[in-house]
Amino acid sequence: MRWASISLAALLAIVLLMIPVRLAVAAHQAPRPQVILTLGGDPSREAAAAQLARHYPSLDVWVSTGETRQKSQAIFRAAGIPDDRLHLDYRAIDTVTNFTTLVSDFEQRQIQHVYVVTSDFHMPRAKAIATIVLGSRGITFTPVVVPSARARESSARIWRDVGRSVLWIMTGRTGATLHEIQDRVQSSIIER
Repeated sequence: MRWASISLAALLAIVLLMIPVRLAVAAHQAPRPQVILTLGGDPSREAAAAQLARHYPSLDVWVSTGETRQKSQAIFRAAGIPDDRLHLDYRAIDTVTNFTTLVSDFEQRQIQHVYVVTSDFHMPRAKAIATIVLGSRGITFTPVVVPSARARESSARIWRDVGRSVLWIMTGRTGATLHEIQDRVQSSIIER
């Protein structure tokens, strides 16, 4: 049991230590972002991404669980961004899953550098998660901060999601649905 724990800890350390190397390689191979990723949660983020997309007409835009399809399309159309450049994805339920649900899509498209657009209060947590999730797959990122009036998120939220990101590397799960699993287990116990 002790050797298994030590082996697991060593493997995790190796994986986590490889992230900076993978980020550096990705930044070298793709010095400029290849897509724009907007994290949902505030329509001003999508508006900022639309303006960024106007300046970079060759980049597609991915919106992870943002406004409704109609509202998102209206924001981007108003900025002159055609629908064929817009990828609306509604699989994410939180910031960790904003990244974990899309990282494989980026890998399949051989994307190695992403603009990450989110609010100023949210960016420290988004950067921590992106470093682990995207970095583990050799994808680097450039943050694009959207100003807001909100206070910065707590360190506890950041560290919680760093832990969830590491959990995702180890298990492929983020822990986002732990309460659902717990509810199912409790229901099955009650039924017995």
